[in-house]
Amino acid sequence: MNQCWVVCSLNNPSCQPRAWPRGAELSSPPQARSALSLDVGRRRIGLAGCDGLGLTVTPLNALHRGDFDNDVRQIRQLCDERRVEALVVGLPLDDEGNPTTQAKHCHRYGVRLARALSLPMAFVNEHSSSWAAAEGHQLHGDRTGRLDSAAAALLLQQWLADGPEPQPVQMAPVNRGETDADARSCTSIPPAP
Repeated sequence: MNQCWVVCSLNNPSCQPRAWPRGAELSSPPQARSALSLDVGRRRIGLAGCDGLGLTVTPLNALHRGDFDNDVRQIRQLCDERRVEALVVGLPLDDEGNPTTQAKHCHRYGVRLARALSLPMAFVNEHSSSWAAAEGHQLHGDRTGRLDSAAAALLLQQWLADGPEPQPVQMAPVNRGETDADARSCTSIPPAP
C-alpha cells in the first residue's frame, strides 16, 4: 500500500483519506518536541501535553468550548506556558478509516486553530480513544472533561509512537465563511523516513 498523509479539507472528495494507515503502515516517530494534543468535541476540548523530549504525557484540564476567539486565547496562553511547538488533533474516523461528520468538524477546527496560533499540526486517528480512555481510567459517563483529556493523552501517546511529523498549515481560514484554500489543494505528506 502506498503510504501518504493527506492535509486538506475533508469536504473535498478528491482528497479524503480512503484508509488510515495501521500497524506496520504507520510512519516512524516524529521529532521530539513539546506538543499539545486536542480531543475536539462540541462542548469540550480534551487537552494533553508532552515535554520537549516527548517522554512525559500529561492530561490537562479540558477547555469548555466558547466562541472560537475565546478558545484561541485560552489555548494560546497554554501553548505559551508550555512552550508548545506543535498541535496534534484527533480525527474520529470510522471502523474503515473514513471520516465521520465529527472528523470533518475536528479537521476544520484544527486547521483554524493551527493557523491562528502559527503552529504546525498533525492529525491522528482517534477511533475509539474515548472508549479506551474510559476503560483505562474508569471514567465512563464522565462529564467533567477528565475523560476528554484522558483521550487527548492517548492521542498524544499514539502520535509520539507513530507520527506523522507535524506540518505547517498554509492559507487556512481563520474566520468562518472565508475560502478554505486547503480545500482546493490536497497536499500529500509522505511519512517520516
